[in-house]
Amino acid sequence: MPIAGLNQRARDFIGQRLPLRTLPFRPDMSLHTPTPQSGLIGWLAGEGFDDAAPYWAYAWGGGAALALYLHEHPEAVAGKTVLDFGAGSGLVGIAAAKAGAVKIWALDSDPIAPAALALNAEANGVSIDIWDQPHLPPADIILAGDVFYDSDVVAVTLPLLRRAAASGTTILVGDPYRKSLPLDHLSLIADYAVPDMGGGAPTRAGVFALRSRTI
Repeated sequence: MPIAGLNQRARDFIGQRLPLRTLPFRPDMSLHTPTPQSGLIGWLAGEGFDDAAPYWAYAWGGGAALALYLHEHPEAVAGKTVLDFGAGSGLVGIAAAKAGAVKIWALDSDPIAPAALALNAEANGVSIDIWDQPHLPPADIILAGDVFYDSDVVAVTLPLLRRAAASGTTILVGDPYRKSLPLDHLSLIADYAVPDMGGGAPTRAGVFALRSRTI
């Protein structure tokens, strides 16, 4: 499937069918999010992604926690180069930009995520660049929201992030205490009550620093 053509079709669909809505936990930010009338699942099936979960379409709990942490602690990213790892909608990268980050890269394996991220960045008046190389970009800090959602993903993601931490990069993780969260590699630095997937009753989500070595 040609990436350029898919990106334009995704931008058109998201812009037309996923309304821009203010985030209840960050009213200074808005994201394109689906409604029951959006027809998102049908569109994904029509594009050949009938088994793909649209992670990029929602504000997840871990990302929400990171967005709140950066609002309270802009010094964590101000003046720094940031990688939004597993960027999805771009929520965390947008929060980093609003906190004063000077350069933001976004990395996500979903081929539709760049289109959603670009539209959301534009809507919030910030600039985020997509990173599509096999290695990680040079960054002062990596922000990883909701990247430990099952054991298979942990097996790939944790070693990659630990190598970056061992090289001196700060890694902050946001997660609503999912079962597969590798707590023995993490140090809790903040706790929040946030909506997961942008709605419903608030759930507990933490912001953690990834340790380069296990204690």
